[in-house]
Amino acid sequence: MHKSKSTYRAVFGNGNVVEDEVTGELNVRTTEKMTYSGQFLGFDEFIPSFASANISDFTKGVNYASGGSGIREESGSHNGDRVSLGRQLHHHRSTVSAISRTTKNTTFLNKCIYLLNTGNNDYINNYFMPGKHYNTRQKYSKAQYAKVLTKQYARQLRTLYKLGGRKIAVFGLTRIGCTPFMVRKFSTGGKPCVDHINNGTDAFNYKLKALVEQLNKEKSEARFTFINTAGILFPQGEVSMRTPPCCQLTGDWACTLNSAPCSIRAVSIYFDALHPTEFSNLAIATRAYKAALPTDAYPYDIHHLTKV
Repeated sequence: MHKSKSTYRAVFGNGNVVEDEVTGELNVRTTEKMTYSGQFLGFDEFIPSFASANISDFTKGVNYASGGSGIREESGSHNGDRVSLGRQLHHHRSTVSAISRTTKNTTFLNKCIYLLNTGNNDYINNYFMPGKHYNTRQKYSKAQYAKVLTKQYARQLRTLYKLGGRKIAVFGLTRIGCTPFMVRKFSTGGKPCVDHINNGTDAFNYKLKALVEQLNKEKSEARFTFINTAGILFPQGEVSMRTPPCCQLTGDWACTLNSAPCSIRAVSIYFDALHPTEFSNLAIATRAYKAALPTDAYPYDIHHLTKV
């Protein structure tokens, strides 16, 4: 991350392409898992991944993103190695320690922006994927799982606060029941989306928004905000119309090798069966940075977060 246009010392993130666009408006550097948030925050380049960052990078920002990971340690384990949010925080602790040894001063961390986009895999690659890998669906109702997951996330956000985080934006879950993957896997009952899956993720989003409000009361010198990803992508909620994926699918979710993608990607929400198109990511990032509607962010958008 270069400071040429940005007034912010660093951006730390764990999300994917949406965060890259936001950090761009702040002007930040992020890796392939963060491409859009960065373009709004005013940074010229992507921030490096933790694995590739060196000591000089640490004071500029680090991307801890790990594809397939989640809030829970086991989420996504059937897909192979990934770095859970808990382990990402362990890496951030190492980053803070290295900064402290090098600069003897970590007070600038309270001016940094922290972007967290996690939780979708705790449903896609955990709760709604029962079998030999996961038993959460057998142990918890949807309401119970949302409570357990939010409680763990709360501990992790408090850990981030203890490590110096004071300007923290958390992205809510998307409407997972509207992904082509879930529509193919479960019955929709003639509706556009799988309602019982969206009911589960809606319960988590509701609790996450309440957690943000609680943390703002509890940590008066910090500023937490919630980004309503589901509301931005699916403004009609339960009556949202599905759009076909942008590529021809093979297997559960991937694009067919050498197949031609759709020519107009702006009409598709998802590129394959799970991942949003560039147009969708840009829409989320744009409204996360500067809200178009009062429901886009609570209590304020990321642009306002940078000012408080």
